[in-house]
Amino acid sequence: MTRLKQTIDNPLLLQNPIEKVDLIEPNHVEEAVSSIIKQNKVEIKRLVTALANRSNSVSWDSLMKPQEIMQDRLGKSWSPVSHLNSVRNTDELREAYDKSLALLTDYSTQLGQHRGLFELTKLLYESKEQQNLSPTRKRILKDTLTGFRLSGLHLKIDQQKQFGDIQKRLAELSSKYEQNLMDASMAWTKEISNKSQLAGLPQTELALLASSAKLRKKSGYLITLEIPTYMAVMTYADDRQLREELYKAYSTRASDQSLNKDFDNSEIMAELLKLKTAKAKLLGFENYAQLSLEGKMAKSPEEVIKFLTDLNDASKSQALNEYQTLVNFATSAGTDKLEAWDTTYFSEKLKQQKYRISQSELRPYLVVDKVINGLFNLTQHLYGISFEKIKGTSRWHEDVIHYSIKREGKVIAEFYLDLYARQHKRGGAWMDSYQSRFIPNKNSVQIPIAYLTCNFAPAVNEQPAMLTHDEVVTLFHEFGHGLHHMLTKVDELSASGIANVPWDAVELPSQFMENFCYQPEIIEKISGHVDTGKPLPKELLEKLIAAKNFQSAMMMVRQIEFALFDMRIHCEGELSAQEIQRILNETRKEVAVTAPPGFNRFQNGFSHIFAGGYSAGYYSYKWAEVLSADAFSLFEQQGVMNKTTGTSFLHNILEKGGSADPMQLFEKFRGRKPKFEALLKQSGIIQ
Repeated sequence: MTRLKQTIDNPLLLQNPIEKVDLIEPNHVEEAVSSIIKQNKVEIKRLVTALANRSNSVSWDSLMKPQEIMQDRLGKSWSPVSHLNSVRNTDELREAYDKSLALLTDYSTQLGQHRGLFELTKLLYESKEQQNLSPTRKRILKDTLTGFRLSGLHLKIDQQKQFGDIQKRLAELSSKYEQNLMDASMAWTKEISNKSQLAGLPQTELALLASSAKLRKKSGYLITLEIPTYMAVMTYADDRQLREELYKAYSTRASDQSLNKDFDNSEIMAELLKLKTAKAKLLGFENYAQLSLEGKMAKSPEEVIKFLTDLNDASKSQALNEYQTLVNFATSAGTDKLEAWDTTYFSEKLKQQKYRISQSELRPYLVVDKVINGLFNLTQHLYGISFEKIKGTSRWHEDVIHYSIKREGKVIAEFYLDLYARQHKRGGAWMDSYQSRFIPNKNSVQIPIAYLTCNFAPAVNEQPAMLTHDEVVTLFHEFGHGLHHMLTKVDELSASGIANVPWDAVELPSQFMENFCYQPEIIEKISGHVDTGKPLPKELLEKLIAAKNFQSAMMMVRQIEFALFDMRIHCEGELSAQEIQRILNETRKEVAVTAPPGFNRFQNGFSHIFAGGYSAGYYSYKWAEVLSADAFSLFEQQGVMNKTTGTSFLHNILEKGGSADPMQLFEKFRGRKPKFEALLKQSGIIQ
């Protein structure tokens, strides 16, 4: 293969662009993407022509390996761009990102509809050579053939063009949805000069709001729609009117109900559903939900809906009781009616009364460096790995820390840790990959490299950053995704790490890791008071564990609400913004314990399904949580720090990536199929 020219003038054209990530500029993006795509097309044409003329020479190394090398090269150029668009967003980068996304979408569609590649892949899959392939390679070939079908290879020429146009427009709309949400979030702020208006906020939360103001060159305190400041006010502020104002700003982001309607996502959602339906019907499915479930563990929308309904039936009664307890508590505190902006506030008050513990009280014990070291110690013990900071490397922000993972002194993976909320960084937490484990040739092994991103409150007043326990759970969750990506031993790019893992199984390692956050052995390792260094006192530890399942049934039905809504709108097909709202209202009436106010536009900010990969797939969180709860129950039986059990989880789950059926992998680890009851027991939901 002809190598692209190495040039520092455009870091994205280097073999490893991440090494110069701080030098990447918007004007580099389209040049690099178009150049690599052009080169790949030349190589693909050459590859297909050569193999078509000597079809008896078709093998994994002659057909699939060259394609994986091309895929890897393009991925390493695009990945930093996509990541920077999320963590260091600018208008110029957005424009470059959107233009290049269109190029990538076209290229992906062309590959999926490439008759020559399909015929050669089919030939290899059905050949005698296939008998000598590993199970991993056979699985990749089978899934690749399915991918051709789902890319419209079988369609007529005019239909293929229609399919391509739909794919391009879907990419544009998803990007615009996320941009609108980010812009709407950044557009709203509230300055507070009178500290008394923030009565109820603990000192750490007050310091956070003061720091937020200082960063934006404001005086006093600044409330934004970034999660750390939003949650600080909604959880602790005694000023009910302030909570109402903030709740309305947050729950109407990017909607027709917002004060700023420039970022309204309403019509984008409607068009997304229309196009997804058209795409599904082109491919022979009744609706997009059916298309989405191709290749997942769940086989039909009906199966998913039954799963969620059964889970709701098991949880609803307890959820109603939990909510009534909250209503009674708020009434006894003098509140005539519990409103949506009161729920988090009074839930925290009730939790404090019942368990004498609060997230703010735990924060001084959960200093970031101590938490990270404890997390590293846990995974080192269970999986035989170690961690080391890599200094002097290129980063996109000064807060980012670059780490290597070693086994027996050898580097097996790297990751970039970006923990703190800031302007021009999208909200939420996620893991993404820069590159995957891959053996491009006999003389080299490409190690996996990941990005781990969160939005925690940064350090304030010269004290180190401190986390709530909820944030610790988030960190462990994303690190679980990272371990799945980084500890893989699969050599083929197409099944390495999280690649080729069904969407409803990919949350297993992440949700599995959350369980450790409530184990005394682990809390002792991750906690140390910011002033004294002493671990969390026994009485606080006991309260934390006792409070683990506080309002767990309410949280369960809320997630079921999101998942059912997602599945139902993608079963329905074309829907207007009003019809989307109607289905959400109907789902809430069936599942939720209370209805939000009429102005709430949750769906306009539900980026998981409208801008992420969870369309008709949000149920995956609960589906995988059944797997993770049952997997962790083995640790509970054999010992949370049992190295033998850890090694089994490593070998049967983390190292396997997408190389095998996830249910088979689970059964090898657990010795049986997963049990639904494990999740209910873990959540404290009594049957």
